Amino acid sequence: MARRRQKIWITRAQPGAAVTAERVRALGHEAVVAPLLAVQPLADVQVDLVGVAALAFTSANGVRAFADLSAERALRVFAVGAATAEAARAAGFKLVLSADGDVEALAAGIGQRRGELRGAVLHPGALEPAGDLVRALEAQGVTARRLVLYETLPVTLAPEAAAQLVASDAVLLHSPRAAQVLAALLKAHPAPALRALGLSKAVVRPLARAKVGPRVFPSMPLEGALLNLIDRTP
Repeated sequence: MARRRQKIWITRAQPGAAVTAERVRALGHEAVVAPLLAVQPLADVQVDLVGVAALAFTSANGVRAFADLSAERALRVFAVGAATAEAARAAGFKLVLSADGDVEALAAGIGQRRGELRGAVLHPGALEPAGDLVRALEAQGVTARRLVLYETLPVTLAPEAAAQLVASDAVLLHSPRAAQVLAALLKAHPAPALRALGLSKAVVRPLARAKVGPRVFPSMPLEGALLNLIDRTP
């Protein structure tokens, strides 16, 4: 029996939203790209790599922001997930190791290699990251520091556009920040039939009291697993 074609709202920031949209369309569904977040680079950021042995990225946005500011490509890179690792390789990094899962999984993977590191791990990323990688690395006995390169700002949708979007079959959420913006939007546009599909339990947590339908997340925080939920949830 053919699967029902569904309208899927993609909330992640560009350029990642376009990539997700292509994957949704490949599954036979309608992809509606309407980000709830926009990536804004910070001004006058200085990249200091003195004493740095490796880079750790938790998002493709972090990779792109770093690559725009620094020509360094020889350092070892640790990345969360295949998409972030792919972005690092596309940016020109040669030695890229990835860990499926979340910030804690990445920290554990780096911790297992701490004897190979002759210096600190630098985490280039957002002003308000989804998880505290530096804290997690320090708990593993790894010296680490942050480099804040950008912030994610909420996108304001026109009431008419918001009303159409919440009428989608499902909404895809890749970060707790996006879920927070959605929760605020749902106060004015309740959507009890809208399925909220999040990348992880932490991602859907901000929707605990929101007027939305089922809140579902995969067992592993991978986009492929997230997309599989489209046809597996009622």
